Amino acid sequence: MAPPGRPSSRDKIVAAAVELSKEVGPGHVSLDAVAQRAGVSKGGLLYNFPSKQKLLEAIVAHHILEFETAFQKNIENNAGKTDSVISACVELFEKKHKGKMPPPASGFLAAMVENPDLMQPARSFSRRLVDMIRANASNEAAALVVFLAIEGLRCLPMLDLDVLTKDERDLVVRELHNMVSRG
Repeated sequence: MAPPGRPSSRDKIVAAAVELSKEVGPGHVSLDAVAQRAGVSKGGLLYNFPSKQKLLEAIVAHHILEFETAFQKNIENNAGKTDSVISACVELFEKKHKGKMPPPASGFLAAMVENPDLMQPARSFSRRLVDMIRANASNEAAALVVFLAIEGLRCLPMLDLDVLTKDERDLVVRELHNMVSRG
């Protein structure tokens, strides 16, 4: 374990891989490029991640943990409120994208096609999220519709099908807030 305040080589490698995957897409991340970006030897990288598959799994786990941490903070901020879980979903989407969507993640889609097992952790988290939404919703159907709308907005860029303008996306997010507040 690295001393407090100093990232371990594994943490540096994951951070470098995440940065590179945002730039070139996870399907196009090379081990050599990650090692160079992380400032470690390729042998050091392979010691921590014996295959590109293991590195891709770490990228997925990083994204899920990052989302889950921000999501839990939003839930805590909405604690005690009606529909706090779905409210936290809408707020987190709005904060993360601030009216803009990330560039198409076709590299991630390619990585998923190459190895569908990469999606299992995300699928498990999404199932837990749906269960939390349902348990906390004043109107279960409306909450699930809001969840599906958010997921659709998130997936459109991955499929390179995002045709909404910033104003249109903002309009949708405002309506999602309205749906949640109406229960």
